[in-house]
Amino acid sequence: MVGPSRRFRTADIAQQVVGGFLLAGPFVVTEEVWVLAVSMSVWQALLTVGIVFAIGYGALYQADDRDPDRETEVAGVPARFISLMLVSFGSVLVLALAFGAPETFLSGLGIPVAEWPLVTAYAVSIGAIFSVVGAATADSVF
Repeated sequence: MVGPSRRFRTADIAQQVVGGFLLAGPFVVTEEVWVLAVSMSVWQALLTVGIVFAIGYGALYQADDRDPDRETEVAGVPARFISLMLVSFGSVLVLALAFGAPETFLSGLGIPVAEWPLVTAYAVSIGAIFSVVGAATADSVF
């Protein structure tokens, strides 16, 4: 039996942001993440994005008693899930840019500036795996 759906509120977004930023930080400033990102292919990055989506959906709707069919939707997708994905990827990107991680790590690795946006996107996909865990956990627990 599925329990009642909690209404999605601004407080839920705030909880996601706290959890997402909390777990994203250490991975943004870790050189190994940027080295991995340099060697990734498009397919690996897409797989990584898929993993983030799967973890997020599973944490929100399989590990918790929420029913996605009873939540507010945007274009058929639960607003809570959309928010979770924006927070998961967005928190990593914001921290990477705020800390100057692309310049620091990619220049040190000798990566041409023209490749920085793509490699940064790959690094964001890696960091989002950890960020989504924090964001979904904070949303579910609090």
